[in-house]
Amino acid sequence: MQKTKGGVEMRSAMSRFGLLVYTFLVLLSVFSSSFAAEKLKPFVLANGSDSDFASTVERVKEALEAQQFTVVGEYIPYEQAHIVIVTNDDLIALAAGESNAAYMSAQRVAITQTKKGLQIAYTNPDYFAHAYRVSGDVGPVTKKLAAALGAVEYFGSKGLTARKLRKYHYTFGMEYFDDPLDLARYDSHREALNAVEASLANGRGGTSLVYRLDIPHSDISVFGVALSEGMADDRRVMEVIDYKALKQTAHLPYELLVVGREVVALAPRFRIAVNFPDLRMVGEHGFTQIMATPDAINKSLVLAAGGEWKDKSFAAMSPDR
Repeated sequence: MQKTKGGVEMRSAMSRFGLLVYTFLVLLSVFSSSFAAEKLKPFVLANGSDSDFASTVERVKEALEAQQFTVVGEYIPYEQAHIVIVTNDDLIALAAGESNAAYMSAQRVAITQTKKGLQIAYTNPDYFAHAYRVSGDVGPVTKKLAAALGAVEYFGSKGLTARKLRKYHYTFGMEYFDDPLDLARYDSHREALNAVEASLANGRGGTSLVYRLDIPHSDISVFGVALSEGMADDRRVMEVIDYKALKQTAHLPYELLVVGREVVALAPRFRIAVNFPDLRMVGEHGFTQIMATPDAINKSLVLAAGGEWKDKSFAAMSPDR
């Protein structure tokens, strides 16, 4: 049988179509692999330690300083937990360029004694840069932290993509990154700073100062705040939510920002959730166990900012009170 020109052209077209399908499937496979690799987790497990607790804390600080990090504060929220807060020139430059980066201008490194030994872990800059919608490059910070402490394992969640982190909220009705607490407002930046300093020194709302970091060439200051009162108490909250084998102690302490003449902080329902995104809503270690905590933190931070708390709950508005 004689082959026709049309038949040759048809086979040629089918061959090209097959090649296109194959190419598409290869690209889809590559894209899917890359997409999966982009999943980020909030904490990094560092190299272990054979030293005792106190020696490990000192070794961690020395290792960080050797990588040009500066220790700006330390916090012991409960027994056998020590958090070292550090910054460096890269973090400062990011915060000076974009105010939302101020929330991560101080990185947290935690040394926690567990039943199975000491754990050293720290916040993952790549994760929080996306969560806080930072556009600048945090790669140098990530590399220096890993050089100082090691990066054995990323943990704290099943993983979230950069895209999901940049629009993260836990569930319907809960706040996003751009729904901050407006704690207080003053006539000037200096007045706002003085009010926060005085309130923290007086322990208003069960708060105390862990660190203060002033961002050069800007009107931004970051305060690390310890919480120790009622439902906002750091220890009580962590007993509920930080129950897994790998400890997320570096969730603490809370940040409070003075930006110009305003005092702001991340909404607790956002900040707690973005640090613990896999926590269930209900159960022994679910968010319902700390249902009153967000308002309690809000109250403590309003008082720390020098403001006055106005209880807006239904019970508070009852005429019987």
